[in-house]
Amino acid sequence: MSIAENVAAIRAQIIDAAMKAGRDPKSILLCAATKTNDAEAVREAIRAGVDCCGENRVQELTEKLSQNAYAGVPVHFIGHLQTNKVRQVVGKVDLIQSVDRIKLLQAIQQEAARQNVIQDVLLEINIGNEDSKSGFSTKEIWQILEVLSDFPNIRVKGLMAIPPICQNSVDSRKFFQEMCNLSVDIMAKKSDNVFMEILSMGMSGDFAEAICCGSTMIRVGTAIFGPRNYSRPHP
Repeated sequence: MSIAENVAAIRAQIIDAAMKAGRDPKSILLCAATKTNDAEAVREAIRAGVDCCGENRVQELTEKLSQNAYAGVPVHFIGHLQTNKVRQVVGKVDLIQSVDRIKLLQAIQQEAARQNVIQDVLLEINIGNEDSKSGFSTKEIWQILEVLSDFPNIRVKGLMAIPPICQNSVDSRKFFQEMCNLSVDIMAKKSDNVFMEILSMGMSGDFAEAICCGSTMIRVGTAIFGPRNYSRPHP
């Protein structure tokens, strides 16, 4: 199937999952995870109607920005971001989805202040408390909320998570529902610089379950582009 056909199929699945959950399908954004895909594949996904593009690697982001690959939609950074590469991302993307530690918040604030911009971010939650994954724990996040007023050049737009791989939809929904509940609780707190507008969760294999539990943005790569080609050269 072509990229356009894949996007159309995903849209149909979004509508089905949203309707089953009593939600408006238009409230769910489709973020194309463009890792390892070249500029033309990204343009094809945009023509097919994805809402935004998400890049995992700073080198790929920089390369595709120079090629104007994301023209027409917002671009997000969705991968692990090293503090020494913050300058290449802040002010270049509409949203950094993967803010996972206080040192990264500090680095983003410093660079955003230097550029005199407000950088929108999501706080990444390690919802499964997995050692192999980054992100704030559900306990740590409350401490972070207390200090966000110290970061005037950062605007928190919501949460992001990559839950553990589960063998069945029941287990997946447990983690997705916990994320949804956390988002609601944080919204009720009304912290400075925090706007719970986005709940980014759900990928190619589990986005229907995520939508049923309140996801407002799904990040889909292989279901749009097919298996990733890790042999593609990068700068």
